[in-house]
This record gives sequence, structure tokens and C-alpha cells, in this order.
Amino acid sequence: MTSSVPAVGTRMADSATLQAVFLDLDGTLVDTEGFWWEAESAVFAELGHTLDEAHREVVVGGPMARSAAYLIQVTGADIALAELTLLLNARFMTRIARGVPLMPGARRLLAELAAHRVPTALVSASHRGVIDRMLHSLGRENFRLTLAGDELPRTKPHPDPYLTAAARLGVDPARCAVVEDTVTGVTAGEAAGCRVVAVPSVTPIAPASGRTVVGSLEEVDLSFLRALITESR
Repeated sequence: MTSSVPAVGTRMADSATLQAVFLDLDGTLVDTEGFWWEAESAVFAELGHTLDEAHREVVVGGPMARSAAYLIQVTGADIALAELTLLLNARFMTRIARGVPLMPGARRLLAELAAHRVPTALVSASHRGVIDRMLHSLGRENFRLTLAGDELPRTKPHPDPYLTAAARLGVDPARCAVVEDTVTGVTAGEAAGCRVVAVPSVTPIAPASGRTVVGSLEEVDLSFLRALITESR
């Protein structure tokens, strides 16, 4: 998979060192994948359509434009993509205004990375407005960088978000760990050349070369992430 993200100089002094950690948002740090499905189901119900549960596995973890376009196609809803995107984002923002639950182990992992000054980036397919609202719960101070899905021409499953995060932090993608909950995100991280930890939320993710699958973030700590880089040499 190719990318238009330009290469930059990276910190290559120690090839066994974890240089940065890239974290997904929905379903990885915050328990909101169900919120998105609630928003999608409610909006389409108002349009006169009932979403089949099978569609959920297709749209989970995907960028808004792709998910919305897919749902228009399978339902035949009479609505423009731009209008649907606005409706979905508005419904989701209303839902998260009531509070955002963190995934088990998320706050502890963020605190540990911050305490050890590990460069940490939030890399999400969600739009900037959604990310900024979520940061009230996650703590903006825990991230050196945040990157939204509407800030790049291509988002996940393309490698661009993770390559861009690595470029902006000046690190080598191969010395970075990515934590994701969906196949879409895992595909992006692996295409960028990062070591990927999969924490499945809605759909299963099979183990593969260069990929580690765990049950929850409670199994992930700094020592665990550092070991991934050491083992990849």
C-alpha cells in the first residue's frame, strides 16, 4: 500500500527503543463504538430505514464518509452524503455530551506513558470536533499530538494517519507501537510499518505476524510495548 505522506528524518539512534505510542480513540480508549451505532440507527430510523446488525461490522472503525456512503447504498436512503455526515456527527456529539466512559485500563496506560515521557499520539478516524470533545475526558495533556480523520486526504485503512503522526513526531514508524480495536485500524498501522496491538471491541481480530492480540488494555503497559519493539529486531 502506497502513501503520499513524505518521508522525514527520524530518530534512529537505538533501533531497539520504543520511540512513540499511537492510540486509536473510539473502542480503544473510550467505549463509544456502541454510541456510533446508536447514532447511525437513530438517524436512519428518522429517514424511514432500519439498519441490519450485519451492517455494524462493516462500518465499525471506518471513516465517517466511507461508513455513511455504505449505509446510504445498502438502505437506499434519499439523502446526500454531506447532509448525512452532519446528522451523524450532530447525533453523536449530543450523545457524548452526557459523558464518555473510558475502556478498562485506558486511564492507567495514559498515566504511565505520560509519567515516563513517552511521545504519545491520538490517531483517530473521527472528526476534529469529536476528538476535541473526547479530550475533556481523556486529558489533552496526555498527548503530544492528536490527528483527526478529516485532517488528511486519506484516513484509515490507509497508512497515512500513522505515517503522518510519525513524521510530525520525528520518529521511525518501525519503532512505534499502535493500539487499535478494529481491522480497519490494524490494517492502517501495519501498512505504516508499526508494531500493532489489537484490542478487539465489536468484531474479532485474528493474530498475525507483527500483530499482538489482547483481551483489554489492562494487559498493556509500557514494559509490554517496549518488548514488542525489542522482539521485532
